[in-house]
Amino acid sequence: MRRNLVTLMALLGAFLLFAILVHSETGDFGFVSGPNLELILRQTAIVGTAALGMTLIIAAGGIDLSAGAVIALSTVVLAAALSAGLSPLAAAILGVLAGAAAGALNGILVTVLGVVPFIVTLGTMLALRGVAKGLAHEQKIDAPMTWVNSALAALKPEDRWMLFPPGVWLTVVLAVLVGVTLNYTRFGRHLLAVGSNEAAARLAGVQVGRVKRRVYLLGGALVGVAGVFQFARLSVGDPTVATGLELDIIAAVVIGGASLAGGEGWVLGSLLGALIMTVIRAGGSQLGWSNWVQEIVTGAIIVTAVAIDRIRHRRHG
Repeated sequence: MRRNLVTLMALLGAFLLFAILVHSETGDFGFVSGPNLELILRQTAIVGTAALGMTLIIAAGGIDLSAGAVIALSTVVLAAALSAGLSPLAAAILGVLAGAAAGALNGILVTVLGVVPFIVTLGTMLALRGVAKGLAHEQKIDAPMTWVNSALAALKPEDRWMLFPPGVWLTVVLAVLVGVTLNYTRFGRHLLAVGSNEAAARLAGVQVGRVKRRVYLLGGALVGVAGVFQFARLSVGDPTVATGLELDIIAAVVIGGASLAGGEGWVLGSLLGALIMTVIRAGGSQLGWSNWVQEIVTGAIIVTAVAIDRIRHRRHG
C-alpha cells in the first residue's frame, strides 16, 4: 500500500508539474480539462493493459521484450480477419488469441530450452515482428470500420453517461481480475513463490514449468487485448507499430513497485506507472518537445526506476 501511495504521489506531482508548465506556455488550463484527462486515460489503456500481463510475468521472475511486437501482430491479425469478412467480435478474439499464442510460445521456449527469458523474448521480439510483416506483406492492412474502433474513441455527447470509453472500463475490469488472481488464488501464490525463489518453490511441490507457461500465456493474452486497443486507435493493422513500446510497459510495472528480481507485483501500481508514462508523453507533446527529447526523458525514467529497484533490494537484502 505504501508503494502505491508513493507512486500515486509521483503521478500527481508529474501531472501538476506539466499543468503548470503547459499553462505558463499557452496561458490556458487545457492540460487539466476534461477532454485532455479523457485523452490521457484512453492513451493509458494500451500500455496499462499490457502492463497487467507484464506484472504477472515480472512477478514470476520473468521478462517479455516481445510485447511491442505482439501488439503489432495482434493488429495485423485483427485487420486481416476483418478484411476477410469475419465479424468484429471474431476478429477481436483472434487478435487476443494471437497474443496468447505468442505468450505460450515464449513460455514453452523459456521452460523447455531453459534459456533466460531476456534472451528468449529478445529472439521472439524479432521473429514475431517478422511474422507480422510477413502476414501484412510489409504494408498496413486497411480494415472496415466497426464497433471495435469505438473502444478507445472519444465519447459522443449522447454517450457521456459512460464517463469513459469502453476500452478504459475493460482495462479496469481486467485489472481487478488480475489483482484477484495474483493475491487471492492458489495460482497467484505459486506465481509469487516461483518469482521469489524458484528452487524453494520446486521443493515445496510447485510445478514451476507449468506455472511459467501459464504466466506467459496469460501475459500474452493481455498484450493481445492491448493490440486490439492499438488497432482501435489506428483503424489499421500495422506491423511496424508499437516499436519500443515494451520499454514503456516494463517501466510502468517497475515504477509501480514490481521488482525485476521477481516475487513482487502490484496491479494498481502498474496502472499508476502507466499513467505516469502517459502524462509525461502528453505533457511533452503539448509543450512541443521533440521526439528525441521525449525519448531521453523516457530512458531516464526507466534507468531511474531500475536503479531505485536495485537500491531497495540491497537495503532489504
